Amino acid sequence: MQRDELVGLVERYFSAVDGEDFEVLSTTLTDDCVFTVETHGVELNGIAAIRGMFDKLWADHAAVRHQNFTHVPSAEDGRVASQFTVVNTERDGGLTYKSNCNFFETRGDRFCRVAVYMAGANTLDES
Repeated sequence: MQRDELVGLVERYFSAVDGEDFEVLSTTLTDDCVFTVETHGVELNGIAAIRGMFDKLWADHAAVRHQNFTHVPSAEDGRVASQFTVVNTERDGGLTYKSNCNFFETRGDRFCRVAVYMAGANTLDES
């Protein structure tokens, strides 16, 4: 994939996360994708486990928004690093702000590995 295609895949992924659309989100991931939250010791393997995590994230929050991106793509390696801020709207209307960085690895035109480094409490938990 070219640099702009890698960034486009990341943007499609986050648009689906913010839009709570797992059908679109799943089109950015390989069936055997490994999703880790490195800062909290979470490892999920495969689409079903990843879906459960996102379903919980969306159920626990009124809204989730990712913004202020800086992407560093490496077309040669099929990888992208993305730094960004997150605003989670809690069910009581409160706002939680985070600064995160994700590292994406591709196989073909999808992510086969997503590694999340998250400031603060873990909002991506499978349980």
